[in-house]
Amino acid sequence: MTDTADGTATNELRPTTSRWTHIALRVSDIDATIEWYQRYTDLKLLDKREDEDGFGAWLGHPDQGEFPFVLVLAQFFEGRDPFAPAPLAKMAPFNHFGIELPTKADVDAIAERAEADGCLGMPARMMPDPIGYICMLEDPDGNLVEFSYDQGVYEKVREVWG
Repeated sequence: MTDTADGTATNELRPTTSRWTHIALRVSDIDATIEWYQRYTDLKLLDKREDEDGFGAWLGHPDQGEFPFVLVLAQFFEGRDPFAPAPLAKMAPFNHFGIELPTKADVDAIAERAEADGCLGMPARMMPDPIGYICMLEDPDGNLVEFSYDQGVYEKVREVWG
């Protein structure tokens, strides 16, 4: 919810410090995009809404109750898009979301599935350190999602921040 007109908050729960909470995408078909992210990632639908401007959805990891981070999707109705006539922006060619997988075989498996489904943007390959073993998929609007193995994010975070 948002603040009321007088500035009074409508939600009781909020972070105790500044927190990274979401990334948002304007999409052409919200149902196809929700289906794609649920097929290729572990993201689950948290909320889907409709109002006079269009549809909105939040996808996230159910185990992130304390520090939620969600993917926000918005599909605006014709004539209700506040960003029209700008074309849908997409995260590409380098801009992307990154998801680390537990094994190299997991990267190969998702690349195989994506190739069969026609959404493999870059085949699996070893990249220089610290990138690791990756492949790239394209969501229904052409946004790139990188799936990696052995990228080192977890190690670096624990080394620096515990």
